[in-house]
Amino acid sequence: MTHLHEQAPAEVAAAESDEETAVPLKIEDWLTVIVMALLSLITFANVLVRYFTDQSFAWTEEFSVFLMIVLALVAGSASVARNRQIRIEYFADSGSEKRQRALARFGALMVFVLFALIAVLSVRVVWDDFRFGETSPGIGVPQWWYTIWLPVLSVAIAGRALGLFIRRGRQP
Repeated sequence: MTHLHEQAPAEVAAAESDEETAVPLKIEDWLTVIVMALLSLITFANVLVRYFTDQSFAWTEEFSVFLMIVLALVAGSASVARNRQIRIEYFADSGSEKRQRALARFGALMVFVLFALIAVLSVRVVWDDFRFGETSPGIGVPQWWYTIWLPVLSVAIAGRALGLFIRRGRQP
């Protein structure tokens, strides 16, 4: 008989397989839970309102799209930190340990470069949204409220990739 306070086998396996990182992985895990809960609540509230009134909240679609983008970036950060991003396992997991480590470091370096570049380039988008007073099409809030998160989360992913690069370099 299992107790309620015991973890499921999948949770135990995931927790045991996580490497030690400078910034705790719980940050991404909790952000994922919070974003998913918000998406569920917003969608459910909109369904109820539509069912009972034949109208919908105008802001739900716009905010849901924003939250899905945040969710993808937060999950991307967690997958990079855990070295579970998409790769061709035939190449990544074959060969000697030295080769596997070199490929993991190369992949982490490329992810770092990509997201550092996205962060730098997206700062210009945020600045233009702010400078020109762009507003969102659905509810008319300043567009930079949404776009500011792209460079912030891109820096987080780049940081996770740099951490993975360093950790793989320390392995014997």
